[in-house]
Amino acid sequence: MTERPLTRRTVLGASLAGLSLASKLHAVAATSTAPSSSGPAYDGPAHTLGLFDRTPREFAFNGSTPQDVKKWQEAFRPRLRELLGVTFMEREIPFEGRAEKAETVRKEGYTQEKWYLWTEPDVPLPLWVLIPDQPAARPYPLVLTPHGHNEPEIYIGVANDEAARKSIAEGQRDIAVQAVRQGYLAVLPTARGFGETKRSDDRHLKKIHSCRTELMHQMLFGRTPVGCRVWDISRILDWIGRRYEIDPKRIAITGNSGGGTTSVFAPACEERITVAVPSCYFCTFRDSIGSIYHCECNYVPGLLRLGEMWDVAGLIAPRPFRAIAGREDPIFPIDAVHRSYEQLRRIYRAAGAEEQCTLYVGDGGHRYYSDGAWPFIRQAFGL
Repeated sequence: MTERPLTRRTVLGASLAGLSLASKLHAVAATSTAPSSSGPAYDGPAHTLGLFDRTPREFAFNGSTPQDVKKWQEAFRPRLRELLGVTFMEREIPFEGRAEKAETVRKEGYTQEKWYLWTEPDVPLPLWVLIPDQPAARPYPLVLTPHGHNEPEIYIGVANDEAARKSIAEGQRDIAVQAVRQGYLAVLPTARGFGETKRSDDRHLKKIHSCRTELMHQMLFGRTPVGCRVWDISRILDWIGRRYEIDPKRIAITGNSGGGTTSVFAPACEERITVAVPSCYFCTFRDSIGSIYHCECNYVPGLLRLGEMWDVAGLIAPRPFRAIAGREDPIFPIDAVHRSYEQLRRIYRAAGAEEQCTLYVGDGGHRYYSDGAWPFIRQAFGL
């Protein structure tokens, strides 16, 4: 999920909005200069479309009862965790919960702490914990707020330039601040490849992230960037309950775009998360990252051989789930969001929890919609 313009997508985004996937793919192909040849032409986008049609999904859900859902999840979840690389990490990485507080800052209505948590022996992950002066309940309800393709500090309301200020003001991306003002303990983790975890050469070049190198290097070891971010969320949950008084029945996750990715995959793999609210990500793989140029960190080799996005999100059932979407979002088209949502509701219906699966559509583009998040989370928390 990139929240910064990418050249090819920027050029094509407006003109492709509303088209079918096939039309999009052929429109993209038409913008390319074909080599001079008298032989048959290879149509790469059409080939990709064919793969979506021909590739079987091993865990495409086809049950109808709560027992079917449970059996399907018990088979699918371990395979997804293995594909992401989480299983290898669990086998090989000792986690001791080492953490070091870097600073404490008093804000209006809350206290902000910065920590480094060693999620691996050589990974001091920067994160922020926001503690409300007046909690909504005790022990603290917890909201994890993974960020998207921007500087992590935007989620705690810190803007280093005009683009960041606009992102906060117009895109409501100070999500950790919103969460703590709701009375929740909020945690903002740095996504690997961003902020202080960027590679030094990318920092020197003033790049926003190191996602491509992260993907290429992680794949050498059977890992993925998505899997590393899921792993980090789980290690935060291991640690946070030792340091703060957390209500284990009230743990939500919500983030926009790339944060939406983590807000789908983390609760799919991590059952301690009780509420999932991804923003501007839930769609179909076919119509989003499978049809346009996208950041490398989104890709998991072989994922479509397991399931579509609604199958992955189905691992969250029967826990409360709300997808937030922008009606005019060009990279997660709303028609595909609705199609995926109907498939996910079918899984929730089979789980006997159809009312726990909802969709909020905001009148705008690729941004966060706070009105769609906080009333739902408060209701799910029973507050």
